[in-house]
Formats: sequence, structure tokens, C-alpha cells
Amino acid sequence: MAGRESLLDRFIKYVRIDTQSSESSESFPSTEKQKDLSRLLAEDLKAAGLEDAVMDENGYVMATLPSNIPEGHPAFGRVPALGFLAHVDTYHEVSGANVRPQIYRNYDGGDIVLPGDQSIVLKAEEEPELAKCKGMTIITSDGTTLLGADDKAGVAEIVEMLWRLKEDPKRLHGKICVCFTPDEEVGRGTEKLDIKRFGADFAYTVDGSLPGEIEDETFCADSAYATISGADVHPGYAKGKMINALRVASDLIMSLPQNRTPETTEKREGYLHPITLSGNVSEVKLHFLVRAFTVEGLEELESILKHAASYVARKYGAKIDVEVKESYRNMKYAIDRDPRVVEYAEEAIRRAGLAPRRTYIRGGTDGARLSFDGILTPNLFDGSVNFHSKKEWIALEWMEKSVETLLHLLDIWVEKSAA
Repeated sequence: MAGRESLLDRFIKYVRIDTQSSESSESFPSTEKQKDLSRLLAEDLKAAGLEDAVMDENGYVMATLPSNIPEGHPAFGRVPALGFLAHVDTYHEVSGANVRPQIYRNYDGGDIVLPGDQSIVLKAEEEPELAKCKGMTIITSDGTTLLGADDKAGVAEIVEMLWRLKEDPKRLHGKICVCFTPDEEVGRGTEKLDIKRFGADFAYTVDGSLPGEIEDETFCADSAYATISGADVHPGYAKGKMINALRVASDLIMSLPQNRTPETTEKREGYLHPITLSGNVSEVKLHFLVRAFTVEGLEELESILKHAASYVARKYGAKIDVEVKESYRNMKYAIDRDPRVVEYAEEAIRRAGLAPRRTYIRGGTDGARLSFDGILTPNLFDGSVNFHSKKEWIALEWMEKSVETLLHLLDIWVEKSAA
């Protein structure tokens, strides 16, 4: 219980610091206030025994804990350096300022009315995961902000893992590399990360959701940019002469399959998603997100877009140029090269008393980019639910299971390296 309470205290301390990122900012990190938590984390890591902990100029916090495996042990010099990452920023569309955490001990299984905005209710009948938490300690916001468990739960769990290693120096582990990143929520979490300085051979992000989950797949992602060139003339004399690029853009969007949009897809289905449109009668620029779980699926969607653009251009006599830029690829392509990184995580979850479940992310993670940069990085659960929402909540007992999983993971890498 003492460890669980320290985990709770740590988590509450972190969520009270506003670290909301910004999608419109061009600076890095996108908001300076993210560094308020990062500075604190550097000090917390030093207190946990990671003497080299530092926040760099870009807001990344990095630290290492040297291996304590003695010379002569079968695993000495053989355990890969393991990295653990979580992000400090919170979702840019919902306020993270003045978070007032609410703690419900021995949860009774009923509805939870959030006191700051009583129109926001966690209804037990609508929250199947909540029904599993009767008797546990539930943490929410007061309903006026998000909670910030995404991903301050992961941050707190990693720091708690390190404290428990400090308190149990006989527990053997290899080199541990820690990194807390800014701007993950705006897709820039690894943009300025010094991978060499990070120093991990394999890594895990602690940014998933439900207990037992391991996410080892992401979307493959590209961005497609369509530039539509029309012809503007005085509208009073436009018949047979004007080519309205705005009208062409509208037709192009509606010519795409309407069953391949974010609103109409789920699970492993990909989509074409127009996210911005700017311009006038003469010229319009469109930005599409293209998402699929395979490269082949991505190419199929891009072909559909290009064929639709060609058809609509001929229909109106307009010119449409389509340019595709690669964003990231499904991290499973990389992770499958060395299945140990996932298999050992599954065993760690079993040792924590949970059933492991491999799943996928309909999106991307810092781990996707790291995996293709040579550091295989699946995503582990942190216990948070309803992230990006004022209905966000977490169970303290699930956070504890995350910490237990991380500690078992360290054990397993030592055991397997000694075999």
C-alpha cells in the first residue's frame, strides 16, 4: 500500500501542472509550459538515483541508470540497454489548466458525477471498464478539464519503477534509459530527440490504455496535397469561361469513397481524410491524411485519390496536381524483426497477474518513429481510459499493475540474457 500511495501522490503532483501542447505553434516545444513539468521530472529522476538526469533545450528529459549486474553473473555485459518513454504534454483541444483531481476510494460501482460540471457523468452502464473497478481507487478531474492521465500516468509509473529499484538494490537490471518527451499529442514527440544520447537498444513507451494491452501495430501514414488550378473571370461574364476551383474541390472530396473516411471506418480499415482546404476561385489547396495498416493499403487509397483527381480535372477542365509525402509506417514491420521485445512484455504482463493482449493503434506513436530509427519500441498500457476527454479516468490499481509489469520486464531481460 505504501508504494501505491507514493504512486498516487506522484501522479497527482504531475497532473496539476499544465502542459497542454499547441497544434498551431511553430516553436519547439509548442508551449513553454511543458518545460515546467520537465524540469521537475529531471529533479525527480536525480532523486531516484539517475545522476545524469537533465532537460535539454528542446524540453526532452533524459537520464540513465547504470546496470547493477555484478561481474561474474551469467548476464553480465549481455543485457541490452532498455529505454522507457512517456510524454509530458496533454491534448491540445481540451484544457489542462487548473486540473483538480478527484479521488474516489473504494469505488461503489455506481455513476460518478464530476463536481465541477455536474452535466458530465461517468455512467457505469456506459463505461464497461468502470464496472470492473468496484472497490478500487478511481481518479478523475472535476469535469472542467481533462485529467492528464494521457500520459502523466505513464510518466508517474516510470518514475515509481525507478524509485522501487532504488529501494530494492538487490533487484538486478541492465542499463535503463529514460526519456520524457514533449509534443507527442501534436505528432512531434521525436522530432528533435537525440537518439544517440538516449542510448537504448530496445524501448517501451508507456502510453497505452487498458491493463494487459501491448500495442505493436500502428497505421502506415502519408499526407497527400492536392493543388487545384481554376480560372477566374468576372462572374457576370463567366459562362463557359470560369473554372471555379472551390467547386472543383468540393466535387473532388465528394468523388472519394464515402465508406473510406474516419467517420465510417474502424478496426483495421484505412481512410482518406481531408483536413484542410484553403484558397479561392483561382486556386485551392487541399490536405488529406491517408491511413492504412499496410503499405499496399496506403498505395491503394492514394491511387483512388489520384484517379478521382484526374476524373474531376477532366470534368471541369481544371488542373489538379497531387503530391504524396511519407509520414510514418506501421511499426510492426520493424518490430517483427526481433519478436523478443513483445514476447518478453507479454511474459511480464502475465507475471503481473494479467492476461496479455496484443492490439493495434488507429494512429501513430513515438514508438513508430523510434522503431524505424533502429530502436524497436512497442507501447505498453498505463491504465488510462477516455483520454482526450473531460471524462478521462484511471484506476490506481491499474497504475500499480503497470509498475509491476515494468519491474517484471527488467527481470525477464536479465533472465533471458543469462540463459
